[in-house]
Amino acid sequence: MLKKLTILLLIIGLNSAVNAQIKTPQPSPASKLEQVVGLTDVTLEYSRPAMRGRTIFGDLVPYGKVWRTGANANTKITFSNNVTIDGQELKKGTYAIFTIPNETSWDVIFYNDATNWGTPKEWDDNKVSAKTTVEVHTIPFNVESFTIDVNNISNNGASLDMIWEKTYVSVPFEVPTDEVVSKSIEKVMAGPSTGDYFKAATYYHTEGKDLKQALVWIQKATEGDNPPYWYLRRMSLIQADLGDKAGAIATAKKSLAGAEKENNADYIKMNKESIAKWQN
Repeated sequence: MLKKLTILLLIIGLNSAVNAQIKTPQPSPASKLEQVVGLTDVTLEYSRPAMRGRTIFGDLVPYGKVWRTGANANTKITFSNNVTIDGQELKKGTYAIFTIPNETSWDVIFYNDATNWGTPKEWDDNKVSAKTTVEVHTIPFNVESFTIDVNNISNNGASLDMIWEKTYVSVPFEVPTDEVVSKSIEKVMAGPSTGDYFKAATYYHTEGKDLKQALVWIQKATEGDNPPYWYLRRMSLIQADLGDKAGAIATAKKSLAGAEKENNADYIKMNKESIAKWQN
């Protein structure tokens, strides 16, 4: 017994040794920034190299060449809405940020392929979604770690600020807050949509609440030409539960026709079974 226990402990010890991993700090630690600008979510993901006594721009980062704008994998920015940069519309989504630093200006490039490690092996101009040139500002002290931040935030825009060593550049961008708010106001003021009425009716029906009110809502959801067959299915169930079997059968037949047109086997089966049940 003691021998078996010794062997078991030895196996556990060996497995622990194999699975053990040494963790050490990364020389360019990863950073993630999430910022709401107006009604647009902006997310930055990048690595932050440090100066460590080195000369950065014009040496470690050469002038006139494409730079990954950080370290390791692509520096990525994600916008939840379309934004505008230097008059260019940038569709919502994720982009790699590449830059070409120079002494007095930087080219800042938003590249729609963010899967590279460093710069792309083959540069593709067709993947450049937006490009702008911004002025270099010299600051009177060194910033040890490369930093990207979102500043100068207003309802309608902000700036993407990059700073390292004694260099600071800023890329303004605009967000469509007024457009988003205006659409939201128009939608709310126009009243509930057919989808809203359908969801409300479905909830009242499934929860056994006021079925007469559920019927009013589902009738509003099915107004107009060619209502969805699943809306009609729900309406037939509500009518049946209210005791209107004739109305339920008529509505189920409409739902059946729509389901057959779309070749939805589940709804075809459910409607046929319900019609047969209600006819008896």
